[in-house]
Amino acid sequence: MVNDFFTQMTKVLTDARSIRIKGRSFLAVMLSPDLPFDDWLARLDDLAARSAGFFLGRPVVLDLTDLQIDRPQLKELIAELAKRNVSIMGIEGARPSILGSGMPPALKGGRSVSDIEVPAKETADPPARPAMAEPRPATQSIVIREPVRSGQSVIFPEGDVTIIGSVASGAEVIAGGSVHIYGALRGRAMAGSIGNASAQIFCRKLEAELVAIDGIYKMAEDMAPNLRGQAVQLWLEDDAIMAEKLI
Repeated sequence: MVNDFFTQMTKVLTDARSIRIKGRSFLAVMLSPDLPFDDWLARLDDLAARSAGFFLGRPVVLDLTDLQIDRPQLKELIAELAKRNVSIMGIEGARPSILGSGMPPALKGGRSVSDIEVPAKETADPPARPAMAEPRPATQSIVIREPVRSGQSVIFPEGDVTIIGSVASGAEVIAGGSVHIYGALRGRAMAGSIGNASAQIFCRKLEAELVAIDGIYKMAEDMAPNLRGQAVQLWLEDDAIMAEKLI
């Protein structure tokens, strides 16, 4: 009987199939709330109301860097976000003391807003032999040679995105660099998605639900009426989205 038991256990262990584990990265939305939370949630509600489905099925990370709150406040914030169908996959920048069981996990190592380190200004005499600058990799880009239909997302955090066609209402294009649309932009276009204030948006016909550059967004009703239906260039200046017609 004992021998039969160990024979069965050995068979179970040797017959067990291996578990395949793979690494995969996703572009998450980073939410950086500020106090008071009631005001911030009201602004979030305004964004969600004017851009339906913005958070639907999208991974969201809560950035609490330099935010002085306690655990009850954090629990209440997470609960309020859950009521709005915003599921938090992780929390970054939080003090360990305010995290607890049942909360999203703490995250570290997210790609920072800027991957370029700015050296401190030299105050002493320059060295006899100047340091050689490291070569930067060429900016990557992709070209989509078909329209982006409603419900579809084009996400390319590595560089520029060019769409040869239109972007339908309910569709979105998210680029780490600039967005070029050789057609009508009726959905959402987000440039500089991982921190690039110099990114721009170009489209042949502006009818967008939302445009964003480096996290600064503008809704359709906030855009100048004379730009609707026009070929437009958009860029960021002093934390505000600027726009002008393309000639």
